[in-house]
Order: sequence, then C-alpha cells, then structure tokens
Amino acid sequence: MSLVHLNFQSYYLEGNTDVAVILPDYPIWSPETAGLPRQYYASGKKYKVLWLLHGTYGDYTDWLRKSRIELYATELDLIVVMPTGLNANYVNWQGFALGYRMWDYLTEELMPLIQGWFPASAKKEDNFIAGLSMGGSGALQYAVGHPDLFAGAAVLSCCAADYTHLRDSDAQPVWGPRLQNMVQDAGGTDAFLNSPSNVWDRLQAWDRLPDRPRLYCAIGKNDFLYQEYLHFKQHMQDLGIDAQFEEYDNFEHEWRFWDFSIQKALAFFGFSL
Repeated sequence: MSLVHLNFQSYYLEGNTDVAVILPDYPIWSPETAGLPRQYYASGKKYKVLWLLHGTYGDYTDWLRKSRIELYATELDLIVVMPTGLNANYVNWQGFALGYRMWDYLTEELMPLIQGWFPASAKKEDNFIAGLSMGGSGALQYAVGHPDLFAGAAVLSCCAADYTHLRDSDAQPVWGPRLQNMVQDAGGTDAFLNSPSNVWDRLQAWDRLPDRPRLYCAIGKNDFLYQEYLHFKQHMQDLGIDAQFEEYDNFEHEWRFWDFSIQKALAFFGFSL
C-alpha cells in the first residue's frame, strides 16, 4: 500500500491539520495483475473507505504506529483515512482559539477532499467509520448524525454517555472537567443536550431513520468503561435497536484489544481478512 501524509489548511479547523491516508498501489507481485502501472492507475476504479478515528491524547499516527491497520488495508484493497482531532470529542468547539469545528470538518471538508482528490468512493455502501475510545464515541456520533454517509460504524471501547442527570433537577450532575467544558462551549445544558454529543437521546429516533448504518460495539471486560458500556448496551436493547455487541475477556483499554477488534469490525463490515 501507499502511505500519504497530508498536511493542509483547514477551513473548519482554522489552521493546518494532518491526515494519514493508506492507498492501494500497483500489486507488482500479484499473478492476477492485468496490464502495466499506467493502466492500473488510470483505470478509474473507486475504492471502499474506512474513516478511522483516534482516541484521547492521540493523533493521525496512532493507528499506524500501534496497530497493523496497513496490513489489513493491503489485504482488503481498502483506503483508510486517519485524521487528527485533538481531544475535541469530534464535535465543534466555537470557544477554542479561533474556533475548532471538528464535527463539521470530517463530513463537510475532509470527506469531499478525499473523495475528490483520491480514488475513494463517495457511495454510502462503500464508506465505513470506526474509532477507539473517544474515536468510538465519534464514530457513533457520525453514524447517528449522518446516517446517509456510512454503511456501518464500529464503536471500540466506548459508548454513548447517559446525560439524563443533566436534565433531572433532583439529581446531582457529575461534572468532570471534560463534560463541564463541553456544556459550557455548547452554550449551556439545554444546547448541549440538543447537540450531536447527546447520542443517548438521539438513539430514540434511530428506528425512524431511513437506511440506517449497521452498528458494531466491542469492549474488553477489564476496561474501566465496561460498566458504562453495559448500561449503554441495555439502553440500546430497551430501544429495540439491532446492533452487534461483543465483550472479550482479558482485555483492558489497550492497543492489543484495538488491533484485535478492528479486525472483528472489518469482518462485520463484510470484508474478509
């Protein structure tokens, strides 16, 4: 495969940003290859795309350095796009610097760029999104917020958070610094609860969405988010949402699990490793 490091000035992020892109290249050793490189690269073929999101503290290099995603992409003839999203939870932060609109950036800028500059299919059935931890939350947000763009989403070691306590006047809200910043940046509790971040409530309308993406959720049983994940799983089941859930022994919040589970996710999407 070819590995592209793309650095460009983003309109939505208000500055330069980095993206890693894995692209198919001429399979020189394949006995099935027909024609020369000129014919291969000029064929006009469009490839399926995996939009792969990193977790908190990560960046566009994480999946490349800590998993075997390039090997899997090679086997599958798959384009993989890995953006940098800082610690922004894949939502818009109007109050950060000049504004850092990560929610808008992925669908309104990066996807058109990749689909316009590279041989990437823009068809819904050819696009999949996945992520770990914060990136898993982002993958679920995009699947729910833009069901017309993705055929499937994989949520690894994460889940939709239950923000019911923010609405209940009798409950004591649990204000971690991250949640506090998100609510403040959204413009208050009501605005936050009506934002893309509140997937928990948005899932109530999931079955009314046309042509919904298929959902895959996986976690290690020793993960510190496991109990929250089980609460989310029960919520999904109570809503009658058809999603595939898998829990595995002996894994924590760790790259051994994410390298393992991204293979499971690719199989769920219909790829054969």
